[in-house]
Amino acid sequence: MNEHPESIPAAANDCVILREISTACGRRFGHATLNAPRSLNALSLKMIDRLAPQLDAWAADPAIVGVLLDGSLEKAFCAGGDVAALYHAIKAMPAGEAPQAAKDFFEREYRLDHRIHTYPKPVLFWGQGIVMGGGIGLMAGSSHRVATPTTRMAMPEITIGLYPDVGGSWFLRHMPGRSGLFLALTGVPLNAADARFAGLADFIIDDAQRAQLPALLADTRWEAPDAAGNTANHARLGTLLDRLAESTAVPDSPLRAHYDRIEALIGHDGLEAIAARLAALVDDADPWLANAGRTFAHGAPSSARLSWELWQRTRHMSLAEVFRTEYHVSVAATAHRDFAEGVRALLIDKDRKPRWQFATVQAVPDEIVADHFTPRYSGPHPLADLGA
Repeated sequence: MNEHPESIPAAANDCVILREISTACGRRFGHATLNAPRSLNALSLKMIDRLAPQLDAWAADPAIVGVLLDGSLEKAFCAGGDVAALYHAIKAMPAGEAPQAAKDFFEREYRLDHRIHTYPKPVLFWGQGIVMGGGIGLMAGSSHRVATPTTRMAMPEITIGLYPDVGGSWFLRHMPGRSGLFLALTGVPLNAADARFAGLADFIIDDAQRAQLPALLADTRWEAPDAAGNTANHARLGTLLDRLAESTAVPDSPLRAHYDRIEALIGHDGLEAIAARLAALVDDADPWLANAGRTFAHGAPSSARLSWELWQRTRHMSLAEVFRTEYHVSVAATAHRDFAEGVRALLIDKDRKPRWQFATVQAVPDEIVADHFTPRYSGPHPLADLGA
């Protein structure tokens, strides 16, 4: 493996370690590694602010042919966004006000996610271990997404009084049938085969192959990038990953196995009826479905309402429009009670006994839902420049 860490100031304790891999043709691959072990690489504003400008620099550099994005831990790529930091910012504010820290975090996180979705060069994402919330935001837009036998993915925001953001309102809509709404409401965990069936992963490769990856990238001859992104390089990287995947045993996919059941559970008759069917799953004979039912039953009813409302509103939205809408909802969530309460129960006091503001989805007032879509800024939208 030929790497040039001296080309980018780096240290082992950097929250994102930045390197470059020299390749056989003289061109280079950028290599960014999330590195916050204590939080399982939870995505912080500091990490975003280190990664985002480097991605921009690599995109503009004609000698860079692609980017490898991975994590420093075997057991986790990223356990989600740094919601504990948001909790402390919320508690420092008067009740009902959204902190500036939340506005900054969501703006820059969504800007980074959108950048990856629209990146002009291949982005190889290695999703080993836990990939949740904000980690899926980085994964979803990458051009070459690898899941492994240890991959455990979820959008479990219903357990903390939020909703599947980071573009979830877009990529959940692109999953087979109405499975995306099921995942939003239940936060059920996905394995590698589930992720591929859902359209969140492209390759399933054994974890042990990760060590070979930089050398394989280095030994490959890549074409010069062009303004629109070089499709030859995309295909070449896909062929390389296909070869690595050949010997990997693929697990069964509960999401695929239960697809017809999920379609019936979600149905087309409204959230209250869906809620009753999901709550009844608690006693299901199938452990995966029973787990989905328990998570829904213990989750925040306000989160279920937000997920449902976003499912209705974003059907015909572009990716940029989705991120702008999610910005409104996420910032507003920090001004409402359930998000801070959910984070308190799960990550701060860790009693796992959240006291939600409303007991059922029927009890959540329409005006509370509507308030989440109300802008909390003056002037142009902070993400107005993302495009159409």
